[in-house]
Amino acid sequence: AYLTVSIEPLPPVVVGDAVTLKCNFKTDGKMREIVWYRVTDGGTIKQKIFTFDAMFSTNFSQMENYRKREDLVYQSTVRLPEVRISDNGPYECHVGIYDRATREKVVLASGNVFLNVMAPPTSISVLAADTPAPFSRYQAQNFTLVCVVSGGKPAPLVYFKRDGEPIEATPLPEPPAGAGSWAPRNLLHRDLDDTKVPKSLAAEGEPGLGHPFGTAEPPRGLAAERDSVTESIPETVVSREFPRWVHVAEPIYYFRHTHAPVSDGTVEARATLTWTLNPQIDNEALFSCEVKHPALSMPMQSEVTLVAPKGPKITMTPTRARVGDTVRILVQGFQNEVFPEPLFTWTRVGSRLLDGSAEHDGKELVLERVPAELNGSMYRCTAQNPLGSTDTHTRLIVFENPNIPRGPEDSNGSLTGHCGFRLVLALTLTVILELT
Repeated sequence: AYLTVSIEPLPPVVVGDAVTLKCNFKTDGKMREIVWYRVTDGGTIKQKIFTFDAMFSTNFSQMENYRKREDLVYQSTVRLPEVRISDNGPYECHVGIYDRATREKVVLASGNVFLNVMAPPTSISVLAADTPAPFSRYQAQNFTLVCVVSGGKPAPLVYFKRDGEPIEATPLPEPPAGAGSWAPRNLLHRDLDDTKVPKSLAAEGEPGLGHPFGTAEPPRGLAAERDSVTESIPETVVSREFPRWVHVAEPIYYFRHTHAPVSDGTVEARATLTWTLNPQIDNEALFSCEVKHPALSMPMQSEVTLVAPKGPKITMTPTRARVGDTVRILVQGFQNEVFPEPLFTWTRVGSRLLDGSAEHDGKELVLERVPAELNGSMYRCTAQNPLGSTDTHTRLIVFENPNIPRGPEDSNGSLTGHCGFRLVLALTLTVILELT
């Protein structure tokens, strides 16, 4: 007797599609059995998923979770109505016949096929690395966008666009040394940095570049602004002073693409785009991350617009603060959509904060049990991201609290506090006695 077995090859299928595994065989013997196996763990384990036994003319499934998913179309065909990622892998069809010479001998042959199950990405997002981050007008700094794509199989093709145009970027195969400093020095364009200007030019000044910095080291960050006590209220100041290193030349982009397998069989892809930020031309620039995948009929994308913060909206609760109240000053939002996430810094103009610190980071400033001495004090909130910074101010007005009487005995109110406590205690005891 002869027996030949083959399985028709299958193209890649998408999660949720119906798949038919067809086993073709030719023989001149009498059928004994057909067994389908799913091969796992690199071929070390074979799971029976379907059996046809000609001796008893029965067919049944050996896997409980396959019982409702199989439909025997023909003796050599198994149908999976809704394929999942877990169905990905090799399958084998084993056919057995009786030898024509003797009914006691069984001839076996098998065929195999690989079922490639694809899954389209389920999510895509663009975020900024190292946020929140400050704005610096005195030195060039690198900026990195991170595109995270999850749920895809196989790994998708990820690329960036700026204002709808594809970005030509230099690939970075290996991560740079050092976890704190993401980008190496050679990414910075310092050809127009003031520190690189020859002394002769720095002394005389170059036409068209304005006045050079003095010999003293320029102030860092926003320290120069915070030393000033004179304020104009209400006012919002958007930093738009840029140093000489800012240039109009086309930026050089650097691109890195990595992917990591997930336990469910999908892949998480991460793509990073790094360049030297130029606030003059990068503010309000539209960046998009696009994904191409064989399971998608059209590219999938997510986009962000780089925008500096403008016009912070500040609220104070309670609106009418009294001595002893806990006052909360909160930044609720801006006049525009801001990206990346801003860094918020609170200071008290001309003095330290209530807890003695020079500044406080965060969207909210909490003043516990405000004293009368804070009446009229000015608070400044600096909101900044790598594209720019903005300052806004609010004045705290503290009203007298009738529940806290003041006396002339001492300035700190300690004696008045004791007398007030005794008076309240005596009144309370009197009320209790009258009620009893």
